[in-house]
Amino acid sequence: MAWPPNPNKDNSNERSNPAPQTPPNQYSGQEWRLLEKTLMASLDEQRKARRWGIFFKLLTFGYIVFIIAVMGRGCSTASSTIPLEANSPHLAVVEVNGVIASDSDANAYDISSALTEAFENPNAKAVALAINSPGGSPVQSDEIWQTAMELRKDNPDKKLYAVIGDIGASGAYYIASSADEIWVNPSSLVGSIGVIMSSYNTEELMKKIGVQDRTMTSGQYKDILSMSRPMTEDERVHVQQLLDTTHQNFIDAVKEGRGDKLKNAEQNNVFSGLFWTGKESLELGLADKAGGISKLEKELGVEHSVNYTYVDPMRKVFDRLGVQIGKGLGQGVQMSIAENSQSKLQ
Repeated sequence: MAWPPNPNKDNSNERSNPAPQTPPNQYSGQEWRLLEKTLMASLDEQRKARRWGIFFKLLTFGYIVFIIAVMGRGCSTASSTIPLEANSPHLAVVEVNGVIASDSDANAYDISSALTEAFENPNAKAVALAINSPGGSPVQSDEIWQTAMELRKDNPDKKLYAVIGDIGASGAYYIASSADEIWVNPSSLVGSIGVIMSSYNTEELMKKIGVQDRTMTSGQYKDILSMSRPMTEDERVHVQQLLDTTHQNFIDAVKEGRGDKLKNAEQNNVFSGLFWTGKESLELGLADKAGGISKLEKELGVEHSVNYTYVDPMRKVFDRLGVQIGKGLGQGVQMSIAENSQSKLQ
């Protein structure tokens, strides 16, 4: 349309037939949404690929560490676990942690081997049993006790200390009694010189719920500790004799290890199975001094301790691997949560 308009021109036809206008693009919104979905799907695929990449990297790392650990264990010796600090004067420490049993960390073989290695090192000015255990197997405890007593006899110039932490009871005190001196914390639990064998009779309960015992035996007393019937008097006497014999072995070991340090043991019921605080144990002669490893180091005049406790190298590897895998999975979960939150915000 010309401007300025010509006043002499007839515009009626132009008004009646206006110029066609281009309709708006009604598909532009759908195209953008399709493009957005395509881009978001691509981002999701990239995120999934990145997470799987992290997982397979951790898996490969764990496999490599496992192979190295197996090869190292096959080529290593027990002495290789002792750090370089053992080449200078130190206090040798052997830990007795947890329940004492053949299948636990506190087993006779590992602890006895560590004690032997500690005594054989000329740089170890003394050896300390760091005890934190409620006890356990009397057999395992006695084997450690025998090893400790023999090492003391063969090395009269090197003292053995037992340092009790939270608890040193039952079999743990059995072991502690082999030491030249027993150190405790005033709040430690000490003692429990006794033997126990748990047994239950569930006969009435089985009747109520309709359970029948069909145990078959060859031998009159083979089911002597059966839970489905009461114990006879002869059986009770026999089991009690076993416990009394084991208890007497425990008492003899404590008396041999502690000697005249025990104060009125019979009158004070020291061998009754009771336990006391560290402070009370000092008064009863069950312990000698109050203090821990740090105080013992100062008294001996050594600058540091060296831990001789045996630790399975495979366990170290898997502990570290577990930490790394856990860290990786945690990061993956964190990334996933963050990405989901971001998607919701968009």
